[in-house]
Amino acid sequence: MRMKRRTLLGTAAVLAAPGIVQAEQARTLRFIPHADLASIDPVWTTADIARNHGNMVYDQLFGLDTGFQSHPQMLAGFSVEDEGRSWVLTLRDGLMFHDKTPVLARDCAASVQRWAKRDAYGSALLARTDEIAAQSDSVIRIRLKRPFALLPEALAQPNCVMMPERVAKTDPNTQITDPTGSGPFRFVADERLIGSRSVYARFEGYLPRPDGQPSFLAGPRVVHFDRAVWTYQPDPATAAAALRQGEFDWWENPSIDLVALLRGDRDLVVDVKNRMGSIGCIRFNHLFPPFNNAAIRRLVMACVNQEVFMQAVSGAEPELYRTKVGLFTPGMPMASEAGTEALTARTDFDNVKKELDAAGYNGEKIVLLGPNTVFSTYAESQVADDLLRRMGFNVDYQSLEWGTVVQRRASKEPPEKGGWHIFTTNLTSLANVFVPSNIGITGGSAAWFGWPDVPKLDALRSAWLDAATPEEQKKLAADIQVRFFRDVTHVPLGQFFQPTAFHKGLVDIQPGWPVQHSVRRA
Repeated sequence: MRMKRRTLLGTAAVLAAPGIVQAEQARTLRFIPHADLASIDPVWTTADIARNHGNMVYDQLFGLDTGFQSHPQMLAGFSVEDEGRSWVLTLRDGLMFHDKTPVLARDCAASVQRWAKRDAYGSALLARTDEIAAQSDSVIRIRLKRPFALLPEALAQPNCVMMPERVAKTDPNTQITDPTGSGPFRFVADERLIGSRSVYARFEGYLPRPDGQPSFLAGPRVVHFDRAVWTYQPDPATAAAALRQGEFDWWENPSIDLVALLRGDRDLVVDVKNRMGSIGCIRFNHLFPPFNNAAIRRLVMACVNQEVFMQAVSGAEPELYRTKVGLFTPGMPMASEAGTEALTARTDFDNVKKELDAAGYNGEKIVLLGPNTVFSTYAESQVADDLLRRMGFNVDYQSLEWGTVVQRRASKEPPEKGGWHIFTTNLTSLANVFVPSNIGITGGSAAWFGWPDVPKLDALRSAWLDAATPEEQKKLAADIQVRFFRDVTHVPLGQFFQPTAFHKGLVDIQPGWPVQHSVRRA
């Protein structure tokens, strides 16, 4: 019996389809991020999800390795002239933006200037700079007021990303809308589903560094996948089930109470890749009463019990958290316990209420923004709500999606007109390692949301930047922390180390927060 040609071809197509689907899946990295992508601008916001997006889409002049040392990334090389007051940076040949236009020095100069106006480390560089300009199409010259040996470290901050000049000229206080970069992935805007999915495609025109080994954000950024699809899943149980069933390759931040379950799956690896840790944070709005009053901020600090907050976040895995934590990750060079005696964990709330009244609190409503789609900040905000009420505050607890908090915390409007008094978050990554990167202690024009006026902290931070030796830096870091516990720009809630979970077939995941340019299937 003869089979018709159409029937035969149809049968062949059906038989081939599973293989095609499997091949497409093998070329796609399926990733569950910790939050939906609320902003595509890693300069405008400090949100980790925007930083992670930036590491996909953009490249940098310098990159940090796993030991937090800076190395040339987009640069063929650099030289230092005029006794350290002039840096000449030369771009590698062949660098290209996603729109196929060449990367030029003027693009990079404009990008550095935009970043520096918004970033804590960048503001320190800008204060020491006379000019950042293109000397030619491939050469950037940075002229300094005085020598600044930390310039490569500053330019290696993960949000110091290179954009086309037309995009980099966007006011730094306004979010960009054009995602064009020159990084190893390009953002596929027409596949974006707000609240759910972000898609990245390998940029075929990207030229990895020809030398060195991949090490976090330094070395060759080689891509082994055609696509990376980020699918945000707000329900942890659903995310865990989907990971275990093979629907996803990698879950960035599994909730701590599910870690034991995931560890028991022989097909999965559960590991702490990011040793910088996350320091929980109650952040005050210093522009409006009552938290423009340092005495009231200090009273909140005195009542915080880091153990209670960290049990709420990591109680199921107590080895993952630390208490008696100040500004920096314990064990890192700048860490100390200086000033931590201010964390007295007071529970005499009748006396606290009297002191609160004496300090000038008039019973006004306190708007607390509680992010509810990131398990750690959700736990922290609930504990903060309970603590503030026990202290005698009239709390308006607003449980919100993280992306909404990211947008709203940027508002300087009065709390009764859509602003805020407090939000909870986690200070992560380099903020816990480098003094200049710690966004929580910066005042002035580059201040993080909350906008504290802390001239003595700013002066100590400036002195740290000019310190001549590591020993002097260490001493100044301790002085900064003592002053911080007096000024109380925010309250540290303890530190936890977030595991990540992925299938065993996924290899070469770099230490640090998730970067996806080196990951491949075994």
